[in-house]
Amino acid sequence: MKINVGVMFGGESVEHEISIISAVQAMDALDKTRYEVIPLYISKKRVLYTGDELKEIKNFKDLTKVIAASTPIAIVKDEFKTEIIPLKKSWKYRKPIRLDVVIPVIHGTHGEDGTVQGFLEMVGVPYAGCDVIAAGIGQDKVLMKHVLENSGLPIVPWFWFYSGQVSESKQSIVTKAKEIGYPVIVKPACLGSSVGIKSANNEFELFEAIEFASLYDRKVIVEKMVSNLREINCSVLGVNLNYRASSLEEVLKTDEILSYENKYQGNAKGLSKGMASATRQIPAKITEQMTKDIQLLAVKTAEVLGANGVSRIDFLIDDDHEVAYINEINTIPGSLSFYLWKEDGLHFSALMDILVDQAIDRQRQQEKMVFSYETNLLAHFQKKGTKGTK
Repeated sequence: MKINVGVMFGGESVEHEISIISAVQAMDALDKTRYEVIPLYISKKRVLYTGDELKEIKNFKDLTKVIAASTPIAIVKDEFKTEIIPLKKSWKYRKPIRLDVVIPVIHGTHGEDGTVQGFLEMVGVPYAGCDVIAAGIGQDKVLMKHVLENSGLPIVPWFWFYSGQVSESKQSIVTKAKEIGYPVIVKPACLGSSVGIKSANNEFELFEAIEFASLYDRKVIVEKMVSNLREINCSVLGVNLNYRASSLEEVLKTDEILSYENKYQGNAKGLSKGMASATRQIPAKITEQMTKDIQLLAVKTAEVLGANGVSRIDFLIDDDHEVAYINEINTIPGSLSFYLWKEDGLHFSALMDILVDQAIDRQRQQEKMVFSYETNLLAHFQKKGTKGTK
């Protein structure tokens, strides 16, 4: 009997379309002789849909049309299984479908940040990738940087603040920016795909960049810009606390910082291939020692953040001083970084097999843990007041 694998994608995020590309790639890569592939598409209005139309990238050229052709659903759990329930009687299956595993392929807020992982925990279905806590920390760059800093891992000088406190904290922001030194990079704390990011060379540009970043997040980060910068990425595959680093890539940029366009429109066909379309050098042309150092840092980053499944850690290289800094982790990377693993002889289909196995293995481990007691304290409850026992 085939395993029913739901691939969840879309969501209310500025990275919605990139998630669609990554998910279609993932669905294509799943072995159809082993798995029944079920699209689980979350619209920008947070409605969940399924249907065969959602497996083809060409159908998403008109989001309204593809949604109209799909079926709204709910995912529910009874005592023994998790099921997909159609919300329309006209759905061709008409009956609930068992859901065995979910592979989240949602980038950014309301998906990669632990939101979807928490829902999947509640309905009790095995899912691939990071758990709730690792996903949340990985998405929030402020929390991520605190964890990395506390673990002694190298990051650039930085500080952060709430966007709503800019007016009363203006002098403090100016002082801290001068301390780390211009030029600086200003970015929203909880977004990816280089959305909302600007550089600043002086105080005027700093607050202009802060205003721009504040459109996307209530937390804003200011970082020291690395001179003579090279951007190197490494994917990490984590299964049951065993970690493996991929080959390295250098993503080549045409702007001062790696932009959304650099990432997803690196060639004429761009968006049809997602992150796999970016102009890149694989393996990265750096020294053997630097390669080993970055791979080791990538594994340590995944370990301290508790990342599982496939992730990608992005590095900033100061080429003048040959120093590597950890920039961020992508807990659900664009295109699931399959192109990096392909370089190492692990093809996309095999990578998807590993993610399915990882999801099932983690669920089995969790089922052995104690989360609640069978005893019911309320069975002998007698009302004596409203303060409770704590």
